[in-house]
Amino acid sequence: MGTLRVIAGKAKGLRLKTVPGDTTRPITDIVKEALFNILGDEITDNLILDLFGGTGAVGIEALSRGARFVVFLDKGQQPVRTIQQNLLTTKFSDHAEVLRTDAFTYLAYPPKLDFDLIYIAPPQYKQMWQKAIRLIDAKPELLNEDGQIIVQINPIEWEELTLENFEVFDSRKYGDTLLVFYEKNC
Repeated sequence: MGTLRVIAGKAKGLRLKTVPGDTTRPITDIVKEALFNILGDEITDNLILDLFGGTGAVGIEALSRGARFVVFLDKGQQPVRTIQQNLLTTKFSDHAEVLRTDAFTYLAYPPKLDFDLIYIAPPQYKQMWQKAIRLIDAKPELLNEDGQIIVQINPIEWEELTLENFEVFDSRKYGDTLLVFYEKNC
């Protein structure tokens, strides 16, 4: 595992802590750079929900590139502590909320906010991404009209889902990482 760092923006070059052990799989710089090249300036002023926060690398990269606020969720004490430390390092603590809670529990309650982007990068091989996206599909008001959901999974986990409110509009594969982009269907 290479060094985890912020690639661009206000916190460019700062190193991020990783979560001890192997419970998280931090996004590689190649995938993170590709993701943010795809998003481009759309990330500016976004309100983001990072469902399985891990190290916080994706949300922190978004903040560094001009996102307004990120809500990080993780049910583990170590990931929550790591995200909080990484937010302090990058000086983004005032632009984030870190909740130690299960993503599915959070999604089961009425939404408090409508997000511009929801990022789903759960532990691998547990069908957790499907459960998360189905819960979001049942509450489309979680995402604003022009918002998008991005799923980060291993390509072997991919399966076409029939959803009522969302559809795939793009997907990109980078080695053993697949990014799938959903938007509201009209």
